[in-house]
Amino acid sequence: MVATAVLLLVLSGPLKALTYLLMHGILGFSMGTLWSLNPTSFSVRALCAIGYVLISSFLIRENILDLITINLHALLTYLFASLGVNSILPMGVIYAIFGFVLLLNSIFLVFLLHLLYSIILSRLGMKSSLKLPTWLEKAL
Repeated sequence: MVATAVLLLVLSGPLKALTYLLMHGILGFSMGTLWSLNPTSFSVRALCAIGYVLISSFLIRENILDLITINLHALLTYLFASLGVNSILPMGVIYAIFGFVLLLNSIFLVFLLHLLYSIILSRLGMKSSLKLPTWLEKAL
């Protein structure tokens, strides 16, 4: 993770290095060190995604998080209008839905990464040293 980040820093600049660290590096580090503790990996992924959005918002001088929530609010308003419900959701509910969707995305990504890594590592002959998380063993 460090070598890739330094290489990206030298070749592509600090933005690419920071993007790599937030979206892939810290998640890979947390999955490698805390393989069997499942809540830490997806919570790290969700926090890094929020950090990526905030840093990108700062760099382009646009509030991307605000744009996401406004578009989600408009989508739900149009959906309710098409169903005949004449109601507007408060912004607290919109933020809760956004947080839920973000956590759901992070959970699915970490599950698929665990599944992929367990398949690859077992094919490489590391099945005896590989102990899958209990939630993954139950899912398989």
